[in-house]
Amino acid sequence: MGYLVYNDRAQYRFDDRTLSHLKIAITSKLRLQEGFLLSWRVAPEDGGGRISIWLSPAIQLQFLFNEPVPPPLNPKWLESLSRSSHGLRGMVVMTEDEAELIGSGPASDPAVQQRIRTVLDEVSSPLPPREVPAP
Repeated sequence: MGYLVYNDRAQYRFDDRTLSHLKIAITSKLRLQEGFLLSWRVAPEDGGGRISIWLSPAIQLQFLFNEPVPPPLNPKWLESLSRSSHGLRGMVVMTEDEAELIGSGPASDPAVQQRIRTVLDEVSSPLPPREVPAP
C-alpha cells in the first residue's frame, strides 16, 4: 500500500497499482495548470463514506509507494480517469474493472456515457436534474 500525501498534512492510502495510475492522471492535468476535484469511496472497514480533495499546481502532493518497481500501466484505466476529470464531479478514483467498462467505446456513445454516469454516481452524489425552461 502506498500513500497520496496532500499538502504535507493528510495521507490517503491506496494500493500501489491504483496510486501509480493516479500519479500519471493527476500530474498530466497539473502540468496543464488545471485545478480539479479528486474523489473516491472510503472502504467500509476504514469507516465508509467519501472523500473529495481539491488539487491544483499550488498544492504540494507526494506519491509514496511501498513497491520499489512501478507496475505496468493500463491505458484504459488512465483514459477513464482522464475522462472522469472533465465533468463537474472531477476525477473519480475507480477500480480497474470499472475503468475497463468506461474505457471501451467512444465518449460520444450513449452506452459509454451511461457507464460513466453509473460509476460516478456510486462515488459522488448524483447532480440534480437540470430544469429546461418551457418554450
